[in-house]
Amino acid sequence: MSKVRVYLTDTLTGEKVELKPVEPGKVKIYFCGPTVYDHCHIGHAKAYIQCDFLIRFLKYIGYEVKYVRNVTDIDDKIIKRAQREGKTPFEIAYKFYREFADVERELKLIPPDVEPFATAHIPDIIQLIQTLIDKGYAYIGKTAVWFHVPKFKDYGKLSKIKLKDLVAGARIEPAPDKKHPADFALWKFQKPGEPAWPSPWGPGRPGWHIECSAMVLKHLGETIDIHGGGADLIFPHHENEIAQSEAATGKPFANIWFHVGLLQIKKEKMSKSLGNIISVKEVLKRYDAETIRYAYATTHYRKPLEFSWDLLDQAEKSLNGLYSVLFELEINASKARHGEIRKEIKEALEFFKNKFINAMADDLNTPKALSVLHEMANYARKNMNNFNAKEMREFAKLFRELGWVLGILQQSLEERIQEFKRRGKIVDFVPSGYIQHEIAGKFTERLIKLIVDVRSELRKRKMYDIADKIRDELRNMGIVLEDTKEGTRWKITKM
Repeated sequence: MSKVRVYLTDTLTGEKVELKPVEPGKVKIYFCGPTVYDHCHIGHAKAYIQCDFLIRFLKYIGYEVKYVRNVTDIDDKIIKRAQREGKTPFEIAYKFYREFADVERELKLIPPDVEPFATAHIPDIIQLIQTLIDKGYAYIGKTAVWFHVPKFKDYGKLSKIKLKDLVAGARIEPAPDKKHPADFALWKFQKPGEPAWPSPWGPGRPGWHIECSAMVLKHLGETIDIHGGGADLIFPHHENEIAQSEAATGKPFANIWFHVGLLQIKKEKMSKSLGNIISVKEVLKRYDAETIRYAYATTHYRKPLEFSWDLLDQAEKSLNGLYSVLFELEINASKARHGEIRKEIKEALEFFKNKFINAMADDLNTPKALSVLHEMANYARKNMNNFNAKEMREFAKLFRELGWVLGILQQSLEERIQEFKRRGKIVDFVPSGYIQHEIAGKFTERLIKLIVDVRSELRKRKMYDIADKIRDELRNMGIVLEDTKEGTRWKITKM
């Protein structure tokens, strides 16, 4: 069981509350997943990455986490796209789910422990709806089975929207057979050309909100520790989940509501209607996953984030600054003097680790956590010449350990170089000692071979003074040339 006290802002109360798991040492988290009808965009990525920060941190401090994230694979939007493209809803859902899975992998997201699909839980959904009917919270209409909102007295407690302020057409479903304009569909009866499943009330399919309540109940139980999603889901989706779940069980649905602020472009929400959608695939062509993750960590999860290419450029530059120090520590450790970790260095390592953990434990303050990593990098850079080999390795180890919580600083030098070369970017984070000590790198070999070839051409032209100067300068860098009858050989030595 973790000894770290974690505080998160609960949307329901509007206050910062301590995480106190229902089952000590184990945290049950449900995060609303994708409706697979279109490409995953960078607004979606913000929500999933900032949820990933939470999952990673809880695991890092010792919690056993059970993480469930659903997939909505039947929905009005999926059906409409299928009709438009002349395909089945299942073909559309499968296509975009596969794309989402690729994006999840590329963004280095920890996969959920359970990834339930709505269509795989039809019996659970039907059972929950029947419970709501039996308890008088739902009724059978001509077009659907409806949840009767006025029956649930606490409706609006999450979104702070009062029932009397709700009017038909304001993010609610208009239908002539509803008893109240705010009533929402639990089961939609089949229309011509739509997929359907049998039910006690007639063939049809689940409404959007009921699937999450049913899957939470199935996989996590009646009361969970954390329920999360984008801030745009607070109403009506999460408000309706609360009504359904608590009406059925009579127990609190979630102890903490974790909502992620939206991504904006020019102060506007990213949406199809505004035509400002940027897909994750498009961004990944220009930036690696760690750069995107760093950019999202610069803003607190609850706040909106203004997206721009400059934001990613700055994130890449800042991340490379951290990598430069990390790689220098790892490379120089191989030639530094031996010794044990001194007391003041142990205290510095403990200080930075505790400061990072405290930042994350205080409402997942990722901007402050990043500042700790940079503070640590400045300390390491300033004291590098005085570190022994073990101290360098311990600092490098802590960089990677804390970086893992944010999903950054996990690449080797060769991996990061290849990332940049693949995107045609300038490699400006390589430590000065790299050429001397990383003989295996293709980048190094090609560069040295080019210099050797130029020198050989100068020798053919009898320009020996310039050729000798190149040889001498390379020797000063730790690269020794040997002229033979078969040509010039070279090797890297330690200075």
